Amino acid sequence: MHARATAPAPPAARRRVRNALVTTALGAALFTTGAIGLAPNGNTTPSPSPHAPGPARGSLDALRSRVRHVPQDAGAWAALGMAYVQQARTTADPATYDHAEKALKRSLAAQPGDNTNAEIGMGALAAARHDFPTALTWARRATTSAPYNPVAYGVLADAFTQLGQYSASYEAVQRMNDLRPDAPALARASYTFELRGRTDQAVALMKRSLDAASTTGERSFAHTVLSTLALQTGDPHLALREAEAGLRGAADDSALLEARARAREALGETPKAIADYEAAIAVAPLPHYLLGLGELQQSLGHMEQARAQYAVLRGQDAVRRAGRTPADTDAILFEADHGSPARAVGMARDALRTRRFIAVHDAYAWALHRAGRDGEALAQADVALRLGTRSALFLYHRGVIHHALGDDASARTDLQAALRTEPHFHPLHAAIARALLHRIDTTS
Repeated sequence: MHARATAPAPPAARRRVRNALVTTALGAALFTTGAIGLAPNGNTTPSPSPHAPGPARGSLDALRSRVRHVPQDAGAWAALGMAYVQQARTTADPATYDHAEKALKRSLAAQPGDNTNAEIGMGALAAARHDFPTALTWARRATTSAPYNPVAYGVLADAFTQLGQYSASYEAVQRMNDLRPDAPALARASYTFELRGRTDQAVALMKRSLDAASTTGERSFAHTVLSTLALQTGDPHLALREAEAGLRGAADDSALLEARARAREALGETPKAIADYEAAIAVAPLPHYLLGLGELQQSLGHMEQARAQYAVLRGQDAVRRAGRTPADTDAILFEADHGSPARAVGMARDALRTRRFIAVHDAYAWALHRAGRDGEALAQADVALRLGTRSALFLYHRGVIHHALGDDASARTDLQAALRTEPHFHPLHAAIARALLHRIDTTS
């Protein structure tokens, strides 16, 4: 997706989009909740905005060649920086972010003013590093310098979302769609409904995003989200079809491979699910792929294979700590379940300082529970679910916390909702949820 100023959409188009997004009233109170992130379950954390796969080797080489021969080409430096950001997001190589930062700074040095592309790139880079206050600063600069650039409003929406400023994020998403209702804009609109538990509207808008997709990356992204939404409504067959439809156009897309793995896991096709996880990890060893495969192997009693995945996760977390980067929810939940709950509490507390997103509140709740601090945990779990998000994992976490506090009526409500929403939401916790619910029903 190129960052360029675009004239506002015609009034008729703006009205159509607004009708699709606005169902109650206008203004800041229009939406009650929402964010960009595409999987509010806390167990996976895809990139905060839809994007195409990392750039091909040839395009990177071409951009490098361009800046070598024309070192004052600010646009080429900005494009190279964004290419590095995309590459880092899909390869899980944090060193690539350093290359991105250097390229974007060269762009800003060559053109300090009126350089919206570099400002957008710096915002995207900060978001990828989970430095959302800085992402917000750059996004505001971009929307000030280019108020008709829809891509700038996408970065702004993403930053507001991850900072927990949901009303502001909705306004930015609305503005983005008013300017250009393309695939990325409609995907963000879909997510505002997904986070509020309004799955039907989220699916409808994501299908529109798929119809509007103009690149393989946008189509792959839409199929990945539609697969995830199908799982959230308890339809693993549809989830499998969506993932396979995307893979027909992008056979090595790691997000689609992971989506198919989760669908196959829910359908009981365990060997195929393992193979898909392994294929996704071979493309990009992202933490949520490693954690998903490790916990699936653990659920099967394959402890040696599970420990191998967990060892890689610990190595990645050591790199994160060395770089003083805030922990993501995957790392927090992994530490809570497979390491030190007390350390997980500290990781979550640190993450919340700069990222007050609902998935971080959920991870904090679970870490507090695992550390035996259930009163504090319940408060965080309530925050995680206050938007109405249909996350089986969030509901399970709160249900277990309610049970630990002796409130079996509330525990039953949450556990039933979790299993009704997504019966196979987790390779380990879904079975625990069923067992706990049976114990509550037989002893109350």
